[in-house]
Amino acid sequence: MPKVHPRLIVAVCTVAFVALCAFHQTRAQRSAAIDTYAITNARIVTVSGPIIDRGTVVIRNGLIAAAGPNVSAPPDARVIDGSGLTVYPGLIDSYTNLALPEPAAAPSPGGGGGGGAFLLLQQQQRPAPGGPNSTQPAGLQPEVMVEDAIRPSGTEIESSRNIGITTALTAPRSGIWMGQSALINLSGETPQQMIVRSPVAMHVSFTPLRGSGYPGSLLGVFSTLRQMMLDAQRYRDSMQIYERNPRGIRRPDVDRSLAALVPVIEGRMPVVMIANTEREISRALDLAEEFKLKLIIAGGREADRVAGDLKKQNVPVLLSLNLPRRTTAAMPEADPEPMRVLRERVEAQQTAGKLAKAGVRFAFQSGSLANVSDLMLNASRVIENGLSSADAVRAFTIWPAEILGVANQLGSIEPGKIANLTITRGDLFDRNSRVAHVFIDGRPIDLRPPTDRPAGGRNVTGAWALNVKLGPDEKTGSLTLQQEGERVTGSIAGSLGAGEISNASMTGDEVRFTIPLQLEGQTKEATFTGTLSGNEIRGNVTVVGAAPGTFTATRSRPN
Repeated sequence: MPKVHPRLIVAVCTVAFVALCAFHQTRAQRSAAIDTYAITNARIVTVSGPIIDRGTVVIRNGLIAAAGPNVSAPPDARVIDGSGLTVYPGLIDSYTNLALPEPAAAPSPGGGGGGGAFLLLQQQQRPAPGGPNSTQPAGLQPEVMVEDAIRPSGTEIESSRNIGITTALTAPRSGIWMGQSALINLSGETPQQMIVRSPVAMHVSFTPLRGSGYPGSLLGVFSTLRQMMLDAQRYRDSMQIYERNPRGIRRPDVDRSLAALVPVIEGRMPVVMIANTEREISRALDLAEEFKLKLIIAGGREADRVAGDLKKQNVPVLLSLNLPRRTTAAMPEADPEPMRVLRERVEAQQTAGKLAKAGVRFAFQSGSLANVSDLMLNASRVIENGLSSADAVRAFTIWPAEILGVANQLGSIEPGKIANLTITRGDLFDRNSRVAHVFIDGRPIDLRPPTDRPAGGRNVTGAWALNVKLGPDEKTGSLTLQQEGERVTGSIAGSLGAGEISNASMTGDEVRFTIPLQLEGQTKEATFTGTLSGNEIRGNVTVVGAAPGTFTATRSRPN
């Protein structure tokens, strides 16, 4: 074998090393170019400052590097000509179930309440299959965390991105102590890449547990909420005493549910309470004042009626833009809609403007709209009824960022913030505008045709003709329902009487609600439990002090 001169070996190694360095440098330069973008000649709504009529936004490494009228595009940037375009901070939907698995068709047998998705969350939290993770039943487990159930991608995420939503608060679907939410960017291959902050807040619903489990009434719900917070206070105190000097003291039992409530009762974690009516919001405010909670109201349909109290207690609102409206044609045999229902439709469009005038902080949320593409249309209606366009932009950007504790990362176009951008051709709320580009974490998103969930699929929103059979008696009436996620509100009118429904919910195809009925000259409480199939609900009626019966409800066909 011929002998190789050592200098030749050194020379060859040197050349190879230089070539390898050049390869990595070239690859790094290509990577840097892909991560650097410049939107030029665009109108820029910074939110944090004045509108820039013509300027440039530079994105580098997932962050906003620069924005202004005199900013130049870097030589390594991919340039997007923004002529005729407007750049907004990425829009934030402040209450959703995005990225969570769909609920099961029906509650698990013997589950003691709670929706299917909540049970899935519960199962994923358990340390071993089938093992308990709590001393509390499903629906009363505040330790449940949404981040454990997030699933990237999906048609609902794509639909939200198509209208400019880049970030969403995703919360558990059901329960009383529902669990802890996460703020996610609507892009990423893994949950870890999506999560901006987790946990964000504890979530509470006033809907009683389904089935025979306690609490099954509104009174029981508030009793349970209070008792668990009192228990959490005692749990915290006993743990602190033990940690200071464990000798001679019996070790307290670990309780994950009560431990999860400690940050809540200490005011370190906000608690979001779902409340729409004036009475529900007032009860939430009283509970927050009693336990010194850092309260946020979600829903807030009648929040303007208690705006003074909200302002006094510095409680913000995640205001639903799932505005009540007639979604189906009136049936000829149905009674005319009550004036109260018509009034609610008008007043719901005025709530945001009244909150802004009263100085109450609020952020917009989609409120489980059947078609998320209606979100901007409803925002336009709110603007037409008293809210300024500038405040509407803030309610989708900086205000939710402030309320959810991420204003140093999101909500405005400023150097150093996450490069989430919504770029439109035309004004954001113009009915003829369209979303031209969306950036999430500094990367452009491929916008696809909308694939909204069809209206009416497992959704009871609409006007219904109600027929109730109780023994030999048969009575009719009209029923109006409005659904947001699994929560249902509505009213009844006709020969059965008039009033608001209560304790209402929708899980899978099963709908449940309570109505005061006029029977035998008296007002009696009746609980309806039925199964939705297309435009019909069939089920059973249980009346206090009377024999059970059956009912059918038929929804009028869509226009």
